[in-house]
Amino acid sequence: MFAPSRDQVRELFFETWRKYVEGQPLAGIENIALNVLLDHPEYRGAVEQRKRYLEREYFPELGETNPFLHMSLHVALEEQLSIDQPAGIRAQMDALLAGADDRHAALHEAIECLAEMVWRSQRDQAPPDAQAYLDCIARRANR
Repeated sequence: MFAPSRDQVRELFFETWRKYVEGQPLAGIENIALNVLLDHPEYRGAVEQRKRYLEREYFPELGETNPFLHMSLHVALEEQLSIDQPAGIRAQMDALLAGADDRHAALHEAIECLAEMVWRSQRDQAPPDAQAYLDCIARRANR
């Protein structure tokens, strides 16, 4: 499993946005990252100011949202959907989308499940629980 560093994740967004603004071609994951950036105009200020935001710390306990973490969860989910991994995520997302007002809202529901799975894995020092992740999405789809 690829586990990029915080700086690598941030560089992906900085470079993707720079290339987009300059009209340069994007490759691979940059295409997904660009779509995420376009869906989150509130975070563009961060990707336009690399020096200011590359090493910035965020404190959720103070109500701060880490835009890079949020966008990276979007990228991870889109990658999972593209290959249906964990197996069954595409079907669970289809069910979630069926009851959602819009795709972006449904993605945010699934991202909350993804973030919870990652948090539990780190807290428990255990492998990510894909079934718990899929179950969480299913519960949200059935609300």
